[in-house]
Amino acid sequence: MIAIVRYNAGNIMSVRNAVTRLGYESIITDDQNELERADKVIFPGVGEAGSAMAYLKERKLDQTIISLRQPILGICLGLQLLCRFTEEAETKCLGIFPASVKLFPPVDKIPHMGWNNFINMKGDLFKDISLNDDVYFVHSFYAEISSCTIATSEYILPFSAAMQRDNFYATQFHPEKSAGVGEKILKNFLDL
Repeated sequence: MIAIVRYNAGNIMSVRNAVTRLGYESIITDDQNELERADKVIFPGVGEAGSAMAYLKERKLDQTIISLRQPILGICLGLQLLCRFTEEAETKCLGIFPASVKLFPPVDKIPHMGWNNFINMKGDLFKDISLNDDVYFVHSFYAEISSCTIATSEYILPFSAAMQRDNFYATQFHPEKSAGVGEKILKNFLDL
């Protein structure tokens, strides 16, 4: 069973629909026991970091998420909350990835919204994916490149397009909105 974390952030139904299209059953939950029992956990998100972290802490999901041992996939805000800190609302995050999240400098349109490809990538998430394949981004904040970066992209400056540490995987882009390429990346995660 795939568990999709319910918290104070949007985009949960798009993720569930993508998982269903790939032939997997899923539940949307903020129940600690259900998250612990799931085969895989998806931590999606579109929203604001401060209120999302407050929701996680209020329900003790912050401690649950960092203690999980099965594969976990953070998406967009989910990636940012897995980092140690975000400039958005000056928020301390979960600290899985040793990176800070910063606001793009205002030298171009913000948010970064639309299709972009990779500068480099590695690892199981990107099996059968090419550097020229495009994925869909919509974000005003970006995670710094760190030792956990497994893919980079560039908008104004290079940033972490995907990260991994142990059983934690995350994408800044939205695989559930990235057509066939995103579906393949999501399937690669679900097949881990």
